[in-house]
Amino acid sequence: MAERLEIGSERVLAVFAHPDDPEVSCGGALRRWADAGGETRLVICNRGEKGSDDPATDPVKLARRRAREVAEAAKVLGVASWELLDVPDGELENTVELRARVVGEVRRFRPDVVICPDPTAVLFGDSYVNHRDHRAAGWATLDACAPAAASPLYFPDEGPAHRVSTILLSGTLEPDAYVDITSSVAAKVEAVACHASQLDDPDVIDELIRQRAADEGRAIAAEAAEGFRCLRLD
Repeated sequence: MAERLEIGSERVLAVFAHPDDPEVSCGGALRRWADAGGETRLVICNRGEKGSDDPATDPVKLARRRAREVAEAAKVLGVASWELLDVPDGELENTVELRARVVGEVRRFRPDVVICPDPTAVLFGDSYVNHRDHRAAGWATLDACAPAAASPLYFPDEGPAHRVSTILLSGTLEPDAYVDITSSVAAKVEAVACHASQLDDPDVIDELIRQRAADEGRAIAAEAAEGFRCLRLD
């Protein structure tokens, strides 16, 4: 049976690969937490410099533009802070170095909830293969939270140990928990629209976001929702 997740004043850390990933995956939930008095933080692993099909694109200029889009979208969602790790697109790996950086983020921010991509979700039907950067970000975050961040013997230079209570996996093939985003779906649409460098037709994207939210909302009898696979570590 689908669970309706309660939203309160939790501290929430979202770790994703590319600059527009959190808005698409959990923008509505992040806005709900901000509205409820929670503090939210983003970690974006990849630079976003390859996010174009135009061979004439200047990767440096695109990366700068996408960094500005992150800031614009964060304001819309009430995100308190964010960090850009600046890894080139397509080169993210679940390395010791990346896990150490995520462990450091967890230990400094000390979140109650961590949101990241579901790295086990690879094939979506017969027309989409989940981006390897998404999977790498998901695995690194899972490994950083369980057990590394909770154990003082892992990465002792990254600060005092901290145990994350809940991990929400987005972009999952096995959703079992949902956040009602009826009150924040408009903010989600606006935040996604901030990433104009990635949009061919904003009106179509608006429609797709609202339709997907409505489809997921049916799991909990809500007008709009975002679905996750929920892991509880405490």
